[in-house]
Amino acid sequence: MFKSGVSQGRWEWKKGTNQQSGEDQAVSPERLLFLENKKKRKNQIRFTQIFLLIFILLLWEVTARLGIIDSFIMSQPTRILKTFANLSNNDLMLHLGVTCYETLVGFLIGACGGTCIAIALWWSDFLSKVFEPFLVVLNSLPKIALGPVIIIWVGAGTNAIIVMALAISMIVTVLEMLNGFVNTDSEKLKMVKTFGANRLQTFTTVVFPSNIHTLFNSLKINIGLSLVGVIAGEFLVSKAGLGYLIVYGGQVFKLDLVMASVIILSIVAALMYQAVVILERWITRLISPSR
Repeated sequence: MFKSGVSQGRWEWKKGTNQQSGEDQAVSPERLLFLENKKKRKNQIRFTQIFLLIFILLLWEVTARLGIIDSFIMSQPTRILKTFANLSNNDLMLHLGVTCYETLVGFLIGACGGTCIAIALWWSDFLSKVFEPFLVVLNSLPKIALGPVIIIWVGAGTNAIIVMALAISMIVTVLEMLNGFVNTDSEKLKMVKTFGANRLQTFTTVVFPSNIHTLFNSLKINIGLSLVGVIAGEFLVSKAGLGYLIVYGGQVFKLDLVMASVIILSIVAALMYQAVVILERWITRLISPSR
């Protein structure tokens, strides 16, 4: 009964969509003007962002050359470029690959594991009530404090760094997804229950699809948190990675190396975040092709 009712609803929705498709093709002049203004606004914002970045770099370089700031302490763009060139000729790809590998592994395990735990807690209200205070405490606990314990448990190496990233990202995923599941539209839940849907059908047809954006919002947060966990782990124990370069540069007073590593790290974080955004757009188009 539930499947037949849902199928009928989908057929009616597709029928209405097909009837409106001809109307949607004729775009009004007001709509075209709105889209054009929106595009101009977006271009203006992007141009301003690029201008500010160039201005800051030029100001940094000029003040360093004029001696207003100490280039040994603050470095300067030209020195960072030289350091970057030296890194490219040596082991940059090794360090970059190590950090990216550790981040992606911790991120994927944290996202999948956190979502599964959130599903289990949503499924059982008893378990949700039992574990809620523990999750809150774990979320507020500074994970860096667990670094020495994690190193003793799993050993000093890549595994400890991945566990560090996992400890930071998984709890956030659990809390975000569980909150989304619990706050699913009650009217939609009542509708599927009138069709005789069981717990599994309710989750697969309403609860999880309604929280796709919640999932991607948590992924956007966790990709940065995973990178933070990896860098924190590399600060404590590592022989390669961007965190290792930052620590090494600080120890030998090579501030150019530190700043170059920080800039590379910023670019990596931006690219990973943008990859999640692109994936979200792709999934959204698959789910709602009419939009």
